[in-house]
Amino acid sequence: MIRKVFKKRKPNKQIDAIITKYKIPREYLSINRKTVANAMLVGIFFAMIPMPMQMVAVVLCVPFIKFNVPLGVSLVWITNPFTMPVIFYGEYLLGNFLLFRDGVHNVELTVEWFQTNLDDIFVPMYFGAFVTAVVLSLSSRYIIIHFWKRSVHKEKYDKKSLKP
Repeated sequence: MIRKVFKKRKPNKQIDAIITKYKIPREYLSINRKTVANAMLVGIFFAMIPMPMQMVAVVLCVPFIKFNVPLGVSLVWITNPFTMPVIFYGEYLLGNFLLFRDGVHNVELTVEWFQTNLDDIFVPMYFGAFVTAVVLSLSSRYIIIHFWKRSVHKEKYDKKSLKP
């Protein structure tokens, strides 16, 4: 369990000095069920939305949703330059399917082609991205909560069964 890993961690004086110097609230770095689940929610949501500066968008959510900021920011990199084309094309296909559209055929990877077909691509891609982002982020949040509670209950049960 992740809690056991971080319980054994010795405090780093340099990191503590930075946290104190810049007055970073500890809850933005804490690891518990709520902060990890919320980090999954925010990080995966913005990872699935095709937009520039996704990490900045995650950080701007901090005052509204308390979560583990390093985890939330790192989850944005699910969509990296290698995975972006596949994920965003899948979202485009999903958007076309949900909007009952045919989509654009004869795709060319040129700037001119994208400029001429932007109107046909934009709405289905962002609709598919929004649906994908909501479904994946909410489901990942609830999966984390479920497995975290399950592991805590299992740990308690194991401790009870070990008592003489």
